Amino acid sequence: MVEIPEVEELKALLKELGEEGLLERLESFVIMNEGGLESKRGGEDFIKVSILGFAEGLLTVLKEKYDEPRVKELYEKIKAKRAELDEQFRKPRIPYLEEEG
Repeated sequence: MVEIPEVEELKALLKELGEEGLLERLESFVIMNEGGLESKRGGEDFIKVSILGFAEGLLTVLKEKYDEPRVKELYEKIKAKRAELDEQFRKPRIPYLEEEG
């Protein structure tokens, strides 16, 4: 099982806000993404990026619906974490191509 503390925070927040439908969707998405990729190199981080991206999307919707500082704070936290992990999957720039441009 992939451990993502920020997603656990989101689950708790969704419960507090009474967003049971979104909580179910989030839990289903997590379960769906956990299957099969962990054995591949970087698989766990790839799963985390995917789950964090989904969580970021949910929080984008919640920011519009609720004027709640915790929603905005968690959004920023998850967005930063996803971007940090996403950077690992970017191809490195080739120095000689940068010199030509």
